[in-house]
Amino acid sequence: MANGILVTGGAGYIGSHVVRQLGDAGERVVTLDNLSTGFAAAVTHGELIVGDTGDRELVQKVLAEHEIDTIMHFAAHTIVPESVSDPLKYYRNNTCATRNLLQCASEAGVKHIVFSSTAAVYGMPPGGIAREDSPNAPINPYGTSKLMSEWMLRDLAAAGGPRYVALRYFNVAGSDPEGRIGQSTPQATLLIKVAAEVATGKREALTIFGTDYDTPDGTGVRDYIHVEDLATAHLDALAWLRDGGASQVLNCGYGHGYSVREVVQAFERITGEPLQVREAERRAGDPPTLVADARRIRELFGWTPQHDDLDRIVSSSLAWERAPKYGR
Repeated sequence: MANGILVTGGAGYIGSHVVRQLGDAGERVVTLDNLSTGFAAAVTHGELIVGDTGDRELVQKVLAEHEIDTIMHFAAHTIVPESVSDPLKYYRNNTCATRNLLQCASEAGVKHIVFSSTAAVYGMPPGGIAREDSPNAPINPYGTSKLMSEWMLRDLAAAGGPRYVALRYFNVAGSDPEGRIGQSTPQATLLIKVAAEVATGKREALTIFGTDYDTPDGTGVRDYIHVEDLATAHLDALAWLRDGGASQVLNCGYGHGYSVREVVQAFERITGEPLQVREAERRAGDPPTLVADARRIRELFGWTPQHDDLDRIVSSSLAWERAPKYGR
């Protein structure tokens, strides 16, 4: 029997897209998810085990019974404002549960880990461009909780544990172009998801936080990456590790950004309708610009994005919002 891949959080937004790509590639996949924000219907391949990464006995059992040699670790809380108001929730789930998972992985002889990290580890990089060697200066507990997990991976690998790839995501958006799975996170805060809900009548209005930034139109600029391209990066990371590649920390973004107003305009262009927008003061801690320097992942993995187009990202988000298979 081929060795298995455990995907924690595989019923969530990004994890489910990776599970689908892994299954389509013929990999033997097992998903572990507590379904607190994920959906069983999003798991399109392999077995779904409902449970927590912090449950040591369960994780040990899953790793042994399914002969797991690779873990793709997505399970985490991801809402930045909530991490500020309830930091211990984030350190418990994102950091302590990851420590448990890594101990179980080390004891079970797991060879490879692909970790879902975040551009939030950079905080507010000078000039708004983040390279992998930019200083780590997270400005919220969410970013700190993920950075602590990166450190654990680094130190465990140095001590003879699994080799790993930590992928630092920028602004993930879009949904499966074929409409099988999509972004259904309850009370989502991601701009393109919120805008899609407004465009389909599920929310009243989109709030633009800050219109006086030092950017071309005064609104924040972000690097939006289609979830399909991000999922492909995880399969590329797996291939890298299987080929004996050294542990890596890599940015996942397109290397260019769009402002909030440009995103709004894309929705209006595609729907032919005005989007209800409100303007508000800046939120504390929001950088004016946050864009990836993502040359390294292209150089190392040969990663080649197929969906680097704002209209394509917006169109796939709208298509899912209009005809979701689960969630709202």
